[in-house]
Amino acid sequence: MRAVVQRVLQAKVEVEDRTIGQIDKGLLVYLSVSKEDTVKDAQFMADKLVNLRIFADEAGKMNRSVLDVGGSILLVSNFTLHGDCRKGRRPSFDAAAEPAVAQQLYEKVIDLTTEQGVSVEKGAFGEYMQVSSTNDGPVTFLLDSSRLF
Repeated sequence: MRAVVQRVLQAKVEVEDRTIGQIDKGLLVYLSVSKEDTVKDAQFMADKLVNLRIFADEAGKMNRSVLDVGGSILLVSNFTLHGDCRKGRRPSFDAAAEPAVAQQLYEKVIDLTTEQGVSVEKGAFGEYMQVSSTNDGPVTFLLDSSRLF
């Protein structure tokens, strides 16, 4: 599983001019599932999202998690994170999971994150979406459950 995690002041996702998910302070997370991913990867990602200390404490140091600050997560599926652009000019998506498997693991990350006490809004899996946000910092991290980076 791969994720792009952005600390935001607000974020929302729309489908056909209708807002389907919206948060204030928290994390905007783009998530992609690979063919190799399992429930173990979903557990890793949920734990990392809930506990990653990227919010400032009283001293201004990144020492607080989204759970600590009472923030929310907007989780948006994005299979293009598994796009391979190393060869040619058109990305290859061979590493991305089939939609049915990807959706199951995407929903598992949402469930596991919610179980840990963080409010989660989500995009529409497999739909064309418009995502907008106000980045805070900007603070952006890349996560990979295989620990490739």
